[in-house]
Amino acid sequence: MRRDYFTLDVDPGPEEGAKPVVTVDFDGPEGPFETRLTDESGETLDAARVDVAYRLQDPEMGPGATGVFSITNRITGDYVLEVNVEATTVIDLVTAARAYGKAADIDDGRYQIAISIDDEQVATYDKSTFLVYDIAGELLRQHSLIPSGVEL
Repeated sequence: MRRDYFTLDVDPGPEEGAKPVVTVDFDGPEGPFETRLTDESGETLDAARVDVAYRLQDPEMGPGATGVFSITNRITGDYVLEVNVEATTVIDLVTAARAYGKAADIDDGRYQIAISIDDEQVATYDKSTFLVYDIAGELLRQHSLIPSGVEL
C-alpha cells in the first residue's frame, strides 16, 4: 500500500485539554485497504487489535525531521497503514494527549484515531499507547505515550 495514498492530520481538540484526534484519510484503491482493516472473519479490527507507532527517519526528533506513522494488526503483525509524517506533527499529538490526560485525570494521555476512505469514516480507535522509535529502532520514551504499569 503506497504511503502517498494517505494523509494524516492531528487536531489537538477544540480547547486545551480536549482529546486529540488523529485523522487518516485514504484516497487509493479501496479493496486492498479495506481488507487490511478487517480480521479473518471480515469484521473491522477494533482498538485492542491494532498497535500505533512512529519510526523516525532522521537522526533527531524535531523541526524538519520526518518519519513513518504506522498502524499494525497486533495479531498478524501486518501493516494496516503507513504514512509519512513530520516529527513536529507527532510531537503535537503527544503533547496534546498528555494535556488531555492531565485534564481528564488520566495518567498516560489518550487520543483517538479516525480512519476514512474517500471522506467516509470506516474505523475509529481510542488508544492510550503510542510508541516512537529513533532511526536505529530504539524506543524514544520521552516522545512516546506508555501507560503506567506497561513494561516494554
